[in-house]
Formats: sequence, structure tokens, C-alpha cells
Amino acid sequence: MPQRFPFQQLDYLYTPSTDVAADSRFFTEVLGGRLAFAIEGMGARVAMIELAEGPPHVLLTDHLEGDRPIFVYRVEDLGEAVAELKNRGLKKERRIELPMGPCSTFVTPNGHRIAVYQQVRTEVLEHFMGRKDW
Repeated sequence: MPQRFPFQQLDYLYTPSTDVAADSRFFTEVLGGRLAFAIEGMGARVAMIELAEGPPHVLLTDHLEGDRPIFVYRVEDLGEAVAELKNRGLKKERRIELPMGPCSTFVTPNGHRIAVYQQVRTEVLEHFMGRKDW
């Protein structure tokens, strides 16, 4: 019997940045991506870059600690996905709240970061689209 994956789709590469504006320019002007939004609020800057027609999209942010991106996967049921990942030996790093819905992040034994989230607020992303705060 094939093993069931808890992931529906890789939606975002949540990427730390020391200069979100400069990184956004590089991703758009050099790599040809489209700046979907650039928002500033609560002491943080976040920009979403679309490098292809569909996901995953790059989220550049100055409030994310560490050097590695977080691979953010959408799941149908967050509780089931978290239980399955723990069952497979992942240690829960922490529970966070994304604008699109609740999320749990994990770190693999070699330091890669993954997250699973349940999309419950689709209208939030639509609200951000096209917004340019800087």
C-alpha cells in the first residue's frame, strides 16, 4: 500500500532577508519575477514574489530568524498533518499564525525547516495583492 503524504501543495518559500526591498528588486529586475505585494506592518516587511504562474511563491521577510527558508505546505487538516509528521519522527518547533491560517513549523534533523498550514482565510491574501507599502 502506498504511503499517504500529508501535503497538498508547496505554496510558499518563506525566506529570511536582511533587506527585503533590495532582495525584491533582485527577484523582479534580475530574475524576472512579479512583485505581488510589499507590505510593512507591526515592525516587519514582507514581499511576495511570483517567479512562475503558480506556486511556490517566494515570501521575503525581515522578521524570520535563521538563514534557511521555511518550505510552507498547504494541508487539508492541520491537526492530522501535525500528528502524521510527529508520527514520522519530526519534532514540533512551534505553532504560528499565518495570515492565511494556522500553521505549525518543524525542523528536520539536518536543520531544514518545513511548515504545514491549513488555508482558512483565502480573502486575506487577496487583500494583500497589489499592495505596495514601500
